[in-house]
Amino acid sequence: MADPLATYAAKRDFAKTSEPAGGAPTAAGNLFMVQKHAASRLHWDFRLELNGVLLSWAVTRPPSTDPKVKRLAVRTEDHPLDYATFEGVIPKGEYGGGTVMLWDRGTWTNEADPAAGVAKGKLHFTLTGERMRGEWELIRLKPEGKAENWLLGKIDDEFATGVDLDFDASVSTGRTMAAIAAGEVPLLLSSHSPEGAGRGGPPTSKGRSRGERPTADPSRKREGRRPPAFRTPQLATLVDRPPTGNDWVHETKYDGYRALVAVGGGGAVAYSRSGLDWTAKFGAIPGSCAALPCGSALIDGEIVALDAAGKPNFSTLQAALKDGGPLLYFAFDLLELGGEDLSDLPLVERKAKLATLFADAAPPLHYSEHVRGGGEAMFAALCAAGYEGVVSKRADGKARPGRSGSWLKAKCTHRQEFVIGGWSKSDKGRGFASLLLGVQEEGALRYVGRVGTGFDDRTLEDLSARLATLKADTSPFAGKLDAAARRGAVFVRPDLVAEVAFAEFTADGSVRHASFLGLREDKVAGEVVVETAKPVIPAKAATHRPKQREMGPRLRGDDGKAEEAPAPAPDRRGVRVTSPERVVFPELGLTKGALVDYYAVVADVMLRELAGRPISLVRCPQGRSKTCFFQKHNSGMFSDDVHHVDIAESDGKTEPYLFVDNAAGLLNCVQMGTIEFHGWGSRVADIERPDRLVIDLDPDEGLDFTVVKTAAVLVRDRLKARGLASFPLLTGGKGVHIVAPLVPSAEWPAVKAWARGFAEALEAEMPAAFVATMSKAKRKGRIFVDWLRNQRGATAVLPYSVRARDGAGVAVPITWKQLTDTAAGNAFTAADPAAVLAQAMRPTEKIEAAKLVP
Repeated sequence: MADPLATYAAKRDFAKTSEPAGGAPTAAGNLFMVQKHAASRLHWDFRLELNGVLLSWAVTRPPSTDPKVKRLAVRTEDHPLDYATFEGVIPKGEYGGGTVMLWDRGTWTNEADPAAGVAKGKLHFTLTGERMRGEWELIRLKPEGKAENWLLGKIDDEFATGVDLDFDASVSTGRTMAAIAAGEVPLLLSSHSPEGAGRGGPPTSKGRSRGERPTADPSRKREGRRPPAFRTPQLATLVDRPPTGNDWVHETKYDGYRALVAVGGGGAVAYSRSGLDWTAKFGAIPGSCAALPCGSALIDGEIVALDAAGKPNFSTLQAALKDGGPLLYFAFDLLELGGEDLSDLPLVERKAKLATLFADAAPPLHYSEHVRGGGEAMFAALCAAGYEGVVSKRADGKARPGRSGSWLKAKCTHRQEFVIGGWSKSDKGRGFASLLLGVQEEGALRYVGRVGTGFDDRTLEDLSARLATLKADTSPFAGKLDAAARRGAVFVRPDLVAEVAFAEFTADGSVRHASFLGLREDKVAGEVVVETAKPVIPAKAATHRPKQREMGPRLRGDDGKAEEAPAPAPDRRGVRVTSPERVVFPELGLTKGALVDYYAVVADVMLRELAGRPISLVRCPQGRSKTCFFQKHNSGMFSDDVHHVDIAESDGKTEPYLFVDNAAGLLNCVQMGTIEFHGWGSRVADIERPDRLVIDLDPDEGLDFTVVKTAAVLVRDRLKARGLASFPLLTGGKGVHIVAPLVPSAEWPAVKAWARGFAEALEAEMPAAFVATMSKAKRKGRIFVDWLRNQRGATAVLPYSVRARDGAGVAVPITWKQLTDTAAGNAFTAADPAAVLAQAMRPTEKIEAAKLVP
């Protein structure tokens, strides 16, 4: 008989590759495994043991548990059984060169004759793996050339959860593909064997009951209202700085195209700011909006593209529109919903409805977050982080077209639109040397100078072609141009609008140090005028507030004595701060006033997790280097904005636990010397049912943060296999919390038992890497999987809390992709609020709350 491994051996030089050479086929078994393989193209090698070898298929995408989804599986050469445990790097230039990860493993069964099934081209089998479970099938397609193509698909059974099995960590070593490629030592050694596959339980859907499917295809027609008509959008007036006071909310100024999306009748239409139908121009965004759970809606927002640093960038957007690159939609207002005109509602109420509408929206759709008050601090932080600026809006403002003064914008740099009225010839063989710019003034186009930088080769080529079609015999500019302006000039019809950044306007009204950013095809040349930043008038005390609030909240100073605060300081969001000059972090020179300013900026995003949750405070009234202590009960020292809830403790006594629900309460805690905020896993509204699970990875002192990151990805995958989506929270210290949002259904005893079982299963599976007990002696060289934070009364540090540790690290939620490039658990610090705020305002991964299944 022919050697079934002859083709395998012929393709490889075993003197160069570490792949196993294999021997003669051995006795029959029933192993299966999947290896994630980054060769010339990323794929998943699916292998079944049969007659002493591994039958192999290259699957083009991650296996899906949706029975409607079939993955192309290309039959490849049989592999030796030794390959079942292979993980490493095949050298570049060798057959299959690239990184190989052991992605899944287990056993397979087939009641019929499997060899006959393979011969007939239809194989029905059951998998018992760590990730793939239940019934599956492979079906061979009609021959096309030399390739033997099959389809791999899930059979509709109890394990058909409708999700892609997208996991990043090895089931054997816990390493990511990047860690394997870098040759990192597999510290997460596994004692797990294929016979015990599936110990972690089957993958489940993220909170969906079996049989439910994700949102329907947006192209499918649904009954409902027709899309609303276009409305002239509300515009922002340029000011020199954001306004102060709590009457204003502040959003990131996105560097993109304004877009109104009208949803209805199962479809969506996307309009530019001038009312042009740009549905086709904006890629998948209109279709994604059409899938939102509403009969009809008119949504206002911004189309953006992100640069390599993850920030909106207009030049990146121009390239994405040309090349079909990824686009995102940040929605910041809702003008109509279900046929109801919302324009007379206050902005904060419209945004609340918008947040509900976008609650389950996935990328490319994003809800635009805002902060209330603290605009100047936010402006400084965003400018320092390289953003375009801030848009400030009256919290109670109604939606009105045009510039009404209730929307203001402050820019970090000088930039605006200019009309292109001509170009100058280049002596370097390129399309042109510079563009002649103008603005509308008293019914005519005034020349304001040239822009000669900011063009790449492709922009030069495209723009030259467009300008050639607009060539004119006379100048479009009013008045006579001076000799310098006329030199080498070729005039064009003033139809095109350019976005230009510049240092300043000179005394004669010309732009200085101008740089081209891109064309503004959404703006009309006849409306382009000079934008002059107006000074902001300081906000007066709002007369509609209760009288006692105009006077400011009652406070206690550092001596504990009550005193009546004067009118609230606008940059502290209505909270008077005593001793703002006191140094809290001596190593940084960070003062109490700076700490309050930090919390004022992040208050709104922090309150999403903090509000309504029993909290424990780490108070350091004299600074971090002095005496610090925990406080969880109300002792009557705080202002009226800091509340308490009576909770029965284990001994039967009832104690008043602290909680806050607004920014004033949070800042009053900081005024009283608080540095850290820790919270329960449940809210006061449903105190016995937690809404989050926290797995705290606490490494031994000798372990590098790289090990912690690898462990975090492995824990994420183990949670995902149990149906729990999660995100990493840098703790501001040396570790990482893996946080899984929960539907508050299970009570504390069940959640505690689940977390303990999860931690102990990790220790049993990988005893060289994990320990589930607090013993310092047992933690040596390992990571303590702290499950104790998931019991009644226990707390965990809350997102955006500063830590009372050297360096003022901040607990910050990040994405799994960011974790790969993060150097330490204290990568963010209160001394750099710009970086923290930029992280808080950036797009995040969609995390769905799920029920905990015992």
